[in-house]
Formats: sequence, structure tokens, C-alpha cells
Amino acid sequence: MDEVIPLNRLTVGQSAEVSRIVGPVEHVHRLEEFGLRSGTPIQMFRSGTPCILRMAGGKVCLREDRLLSVLVKRNGTSC
Repeated sequence: MDEVIPLNRLTVGQSAEVSRIVGPVEHVHRLEEFGLRSGTPIQMFRSGTPCILRMAGGKVCLREDRLLSVLVKRNGTSC
């Protein structure tokens, strides 16, 4: 699927690829330091606020807000 959607629309177990991160430069940079950047495969482990993502063999807890949004492309693969 090529549709770009907000991260919070993924359901538990769904896999996706990060399309882009929108927000203040310092927040985007911090997420990139954690490995969350365009092209990164992720899987929703726990939805909600905060959500938990499975990524690169580990888990990351993320709280989006009105200033920070992660946009993803759904796919059928797992991390």
C-alpha cells in the first residue's frame, strides 16, 4: 500500500515504513537519533498515547502531540 497515513492509524501488529516526520527540527532530529527516520520499518506493538513501536529488534515508546507527527506507509511485512 502506498497511502501515507498518521502513525496513530496503525493497529496492533500492523507493519509500516516511516514516510516522514513532521514537527520542530529539534524533535525530528531527536527521533532520528533513536533510529526513527524515513524508510525505517516499524510495527505497532501497543497503540494509544503513548504508543510502543517495534523497531530494529527493540521497542520504542513514542508520544505524538499536535506539534509532532509521524507519517507512515502500511505494508505486509513484519520487523
